[in-house]
Amino acid sequence: MRLLSAGSGTVARSPVHHPLFARYYARLSVGAETRLGMAGRRERLLAGLSGRVIEIGAGNGLNFLHYPGTVAEVVAIEPEPLLRKLALQSALRAQVPVDVVPGAAEALPVKSEAFEAAVLSLVLCSVRDVARALGEVRRVLKPGGEVRYFEHGRGGGRVMTLTQRALDRTLWPTLNGGCHLSRDPVAALREAGFELGPHRRVLVPGRGPKLPTSYCTFGTAWRPEEPAEQ
Repeated sequence: MRLLSAGSGTVARSPVHHPLFARYYARLSVGAETRLGMAGRRERLLAGLSGRVIEIGAGNGLNFLHYPGTVAEVVAIEPEPLLRKLALQSALRAQVPVDVVPGAAEALPVKSEAFEAAVLSLVLCSVRDVARALGEVRRVLKPGGEVRYFEHGRGGGRVMTLTQRALDRTLWPTLNGGCHLSRDPVAALREAGFELGPHRRVLVPGRGPKLPTSYCTFGTAWRPEEPAEQ
């Protein structure tokens, strides 16, 4: 099931390479599990999932411990070599089978209509082509398949959105593994043809000063029942 499908293209072994950012992110994200309450957010994001799940941009694998036992298998795509190595270590501690696979979000190395659900967790900010990546998510989901997402993006009023856009045009993406601050994940999912379910805005951190990365959205979407376009 994890071989390339005829329509997905060829993926380089390491399409992304951000070693300095990967080390920084790995340390920061582990501390955020308790300090910013991220462990609880991951638990809520993944609750109730079942069947085969694909996780796009798994990072260092912090979601893996929170998948419920109803999940039959997780195929976790991670392009960055150091983060993928850490994800492999996290997979060994997971309570469900996790297969960590190299690949890019824009050309997922899996067959079409192979998964009941897809997880997008702080990844749409950094993919090179959001529309193409979401097109791939739609391709690999079964008709009616579910998307769970927790993404940061545009928010906070005019001054903050101007600040986010200015940072996106300067050094922020270079220093932060390709991250963009002013993307709109909900609009991107709608434009990609997903049916939007409930979603809500949350601030991370919940208290204290608002940062350009603070404006996050939890939500659910579905691939429509009709066959995916070929």
